[in-house]
Order: sequence, then C-alpha cells, then structure tokens
Amino acid sequence: MPGPGSTAPPPAGETTALVNQVLDELTRRMAQLGGTRPAEPPEVPGDGLQGALACLRVLAGVKECVRDLEDEAAHAAAAHGAGYPEIGRAVDMSRQGARRRWPGLITNDPHRPVLPPHPRSS
Repeated sequence: MPGPGSTAPPPAGETTALVNQVLDELTRRMAQLGGTRPAEPPEVPGDGLQGALACLRVLAGVKECVRDLEDEAAHAAAAHGAGYPEIGRAVDMSRQGARRRWPGLITNDPHRPVLPPHPRSS
C-alpha cells in the first residue's frame, strides 16, 4: 500500500468497484431529482419504465462527461511528452487505437504545437 502523499492509483479492480458504487448512487439520486414533477411523488429508479429511462438518461450524461475528461487527460499527457503507446496503455487500447481516438494529438514536428483540448460542452 502506498504511503502518505503517494500519487499511486489504487488497483484497477478496487477503482472499478468504487466507481461503480459511486455512479450507482449518483444515478439513482439524479434520476429521482430529474424524474420528479411537483404534483407527483419521486419515481424510484428501477421501478418501471420511467425509472429505467431516467437512469439511462443520467448514465448517458455521465458517459459523455467521462469521455470529455479522458480527452482532457490525453491532451495533458501528450503535452507532457507521452506518445500514443503510453496513452493507449493508460486506457487499455493499442497505440493504433489511441491514434484513431485522438488523431493529430501527437506530432513529430517540434515546431508544431499539440492540439488544444476540446472545449467542454455545458
């Protein structure tokens, strides 16, 4: 186990379990808030069609946010000198996969700046 002040991430399985737990709770709460109308009691996500659709809408928004954060992190990694092989390994894909996902991110021309990150959609 890393000591205090360490920046080492937790093991992948532990991270995945924690993120799943947090996202499940977040999804349920956001679906309850987004699915309520003043004249109706809150719909409990998972209870029927409307609850399932509310959860799906929330998760689609979460997925978009995570993708934006991945893009920002890939741009930051490239700006700090990472290449497609390192970026690909970080997201469990091949160098070619990373290059397809972020075309033009890495350049061999030292005078050509790295592409800026995509602006976040709000």
